[in-house]
Amino acid sequence: MRSEREKMLAGELYDPFDAGLAAARERARDLCQTLNATREAEQAERRRILRKLFGAGGDSVWMQPPFFCDYGTNIELGERVFFNFNCIVLDVCSVRIGSFTLFGPSVQILTPMHPFDAALRRQQEFGKPVEIGSDVWVGGGAIILPGVRIGSRAVIGAGSVVTRDVPGGVLAVANPCRVIREIPADPV
Repeated sequence: MRSEREKMLAGELYDPFDAGLAAARERARDLCQTLNATREAEQAERRRILRKLFGAGGDSVWMQPPFFCDYGTNIELGERVFFNFNCIVLDVCSVRIGSFTLFGPSVQILTPMHPFDAALRRQQEFGKPVEIGSDVWVGGGAIILPGVRIGSRAVIGAGSVVTRDVPGGVLAVANPCRVIREIPADPV
């Protein structure tokens, strides 16, 4: 029989009240609270916390607290990803982010989904993974919804709600987010 964690990561219905999952969320929230209480001069302490929090990438992530997440261990970062103030990553499924990607303040990355059936929704939920390429810039206040893939070198405008995949090398904006134009490979 599969564990609730295994079902969660597979995008299947799972019980969010499972004791193991609740303990994992508590661990992540405690780490986030400790991170968010650090001062700017405490960079070594921040790095120690980030290494413990993330599944990968804690060695080079650049973080401006506060930051919030559900588990942390389901977040895999490439090299030198940047999160500005007040970002939220709800990682019930995997969140993979490529190298040198930048997130403006108050960006939300959401993987949880809830059944439409109210009785089922009281007991179970599911999720869809999010994948973001390298060298992506996500403007402040953007919301990235479950199951979305954003290609490398894309730019997502501030306040956009990304409801579907965005190809690489484009500027995409609005609610719902849509492609406006391609970004030249050599803008000079």
